[in-house]
Amino acid sequence: MAAIGVQMMMLKSKVEQTGPYETLRRLTEVGFRAVEVSQIPMSPDNVAEMRRARDELGVDFGALSAAIQTPVGAPNDSLTTDFDKVVGDARTLGADMVRIGMMPFEAMASYDELLRFCRQADDTAVRLAEVGIGLYYHNHHIEFAKHGGELILDIIREKAPNLRLEIDVHWVQRGGRDPVRTLQKYAGLVDLVHLKDYRIGPLDPAAFEALRAGDVVGFMTAFTGVVQFAEVGEGTLDWPEIIDTAIASGAKYLFIEQDEQYGRDPFDCLVTSRENLVAAGYEALL
Repeated sequence: MAAIGVQMMMLKSKVEQTGPYETLRRLTEVGFRAVEVSQIPMSPDNVAEMRRARDELGVDFGALSAAIQTPVGAPNDSLTTDFDKVVGDARTLGADMVRIGMMPFEAMASYDELLRFCRQADDTAVRLAEVGIGLYYHNHHIEFAKHGGELILDIIREKAPNLRLEIDVHWVQRGGRDPVRTLQKYAGLVDLVHLKDYRIGPLDPAAFEALRAGDVVGFMTAFTGVVQFAEVGEGTLDWPEIIDTAIASGAKYLFIEQDEQYGRDPFDCLVTSRENLVAAGYEALL
């Protein structure tokens, strides 16, 4: 059965304050047991605390995160220079999936660099498969741009056939595509899904101050920038259809993620998402 869990990226400030074990203990109290780890340093101490949470609290580590080449200052490990460590951490935590959160910035600007990333990712996926670990690519909106008439995400699929997908439905929507049809299109390739709502927020009062001052460009920038990340059920996405389609398409884990909480405590956001999911009939997946 598929499980609904939490992307720990949204709890990274909590991990910094109290450590992984206490953060995960609090998460189990909120009502979640499955997690995906991202943007949290996989130091020996942190990994040991996560292992303790697995052993004592029953936390299920569905997936870990890594990059082909980690940008300077980013916390995720590199599959190029830290391959054995990534595999070791996955085995320690009982995870058999590793996901790449984003293509290299260079690949967004250059088709040749995109193809280079695809080659590296595909080679790494083959190498990980040899030790029983799947490699997944997580989309944003940029992958729904076209190059030569073809979606970038489809180019990645073609050029890196051993790389599987983690579909983030908010970014699909922001990329101008339908989340349900996208899940159907890639059915059989998507073991991981991000549940993140899409909300139109209020215009900042400063936008109207800019307009009164004659700054039409400033107003229009604010006008077009009202899209927000929202708690599941607090935005505009059709969650029953999305979740049912994701499960029918083969998803094993569906992770709640909210990139920004707009002043709310992330645990409070997760409580809201959980309550809405329970009300929608998905308590058995939590």
